[in-house]
Amino acid sequence: MFNFVIETDSLNKNIVFQNSGMEKKPDSIVYDEDQGYNAKLLPYASNIGAPVIKLDDTVAWKTTGIHRVNKEFESKFNELKSEYNKLIEEYQWNELAYKAQFNFEPVIGEIYYMYRGKEDKEFLSLIAPNQWKQEYIATLKLTSERKWVVLDKKEDAFG
Repeated sequence: MFNFVIETDSLNKNIVFQNSGMEKKPDSIVYDEDQGYNAKLLPYASNIGAPVIKLDDTVAWKTTGIHRVNKEFESKFNELKSEYNKLIEEYQWNELAYKAQFNFEPVIGEIYYMYRGKEDKEFLSLIAPNQWKQEYIATLKLTSERKWVVLDKKEDAFG
């Protein structure tokens, strides 16, 4: 190691380094003024034949990690979005079915047909679409949870 004396000039503008007279050791020699030759005490190899200490490229690792995590988040988001859209459609069909006109008490597990009648008012019927000439909307089934499940629907129907 070198011992330098640091001085400033009278105007405190320039810093002057002066060698205190100690001779320079080669780079391959590990010497400390307090401990002397201390290569064996260092936590890393210091001789010429030692492996190179190289920092890992964390930027590439971070970039790859960010890309993978973002892909996972995007996948999960799209999955949740799809479930949300299905739930909204299910809700809208149930709302339409419960607002529809019918003159009977629907039985759980039975299949019903929704039509558009006079004045664009929806109604439920037990009569299948091929048995009469009404504007068909959907085929529905009432579940035990009192939810209407769409079994079939017209292409350009609601939803």
